[in-house]
Amino acid sequence: MIDQPLHRHLMTFAYTASVILVAGYTYWLYGLGNYHDLLVPMFVALLLLAALLMHYSQALNPVLPRAILLGSSYVITLSAYYYHPDIPAVWIGLPTAAAFFLLPLLSALLLTAFSGPLWWLLTHQNNASTEIVIAYSALILLLALPPWEHARQRALLRATDPNDNDCDAYHIDMLIERLHNEYQRAAMLDKRLAVLVMHLPQLDMAEEQFGPRAQTALLGALCNEVNSRCRDHDLLGRSNNATFWLVLPDTSESGAMLVRERLQRALSQRVLVETGQLETRIAVCLPRQNESFERYINRLEARAKALSIV
Repeated sequence: MIDQPLHRHLMTFAYTASVILVAGYTYWLYGLGNYHDLLVPMFVALLLLAALLMHYSQALNPVLPRAILLGSSYVITLSAYYYHPDIPAVWIGLPTAAAFFLLPLLSALLLTAFSGPLWWLLTHQNNASTEIVIAYSALILLLALPPWEHARQRALLRATDPNDNDCDAYHIDMLIERLHNEYQRAAMLDKRLAVLVMHLPQLDMAEEQFGPRAQTALLGALCNEVNSRCRDHDLLGRSNNATFWLVLPDTSESGAMLVRERLQRALSQRVLVETGQLETRIAVCLPRQNESFERYINRLEARAKALSIV
């Protein structure tokens, strides 16, 4: 899986290269004196420049500059076929490749499938329209193979890697499995079990205002503080986007309260550049006598929901 810094560098290169190419194409038309075709590429160059500036902004959603880049590729190609119907059909590959580069696999497949009749109408005057359909279908399949393989590898990695994708904690499936084992162990051996439900109210705000790097910093700070102050057999897992469960085997309610106070004091002293002091809401939830595991999970989820709306 491509990490966030590398992915951001790739997108920066894509925006920069697109601005340079379209601006160079505009200057080339100007040098040839082809002023009739100059308006569209000049307008697209300004759009792409705006998309590049949006990409550098941490406060804007990255979907907006991507949509501008994808739409610009379609506008450039459509205008080229409008003014020059006899240009080679190879230029259809530009927006098609951009769709698979900028969109998820399913969205890219739908977009290219719906735009296929449009490209066929634009090239219908050519005698090789059948060959173009075959080549376009082959191009779609070829471009779909890398993201499909990437999704398959991610699914395989998730099935074999117990950790969450964004932080040093168990993902929800492994968390519930390990909690179930500890729950059965506590019931069979008459041991105590406690779970701390921890909510990060700053997480969604950090992603919206400062981007994914601030979110990753928040998650990393929480996991580092918790893992460094807990026992080796304690289990930290991420139950949803902003909620974590800390499973404490062989721990009574009073012991869980002491852990809760210790963690809250340590986390409150952690200060991050973007979000300031780390804010956490922690609650203790113990299994009840003769309570089923499913009922206990429901209570943990209800407690997490209550912490998120406080």
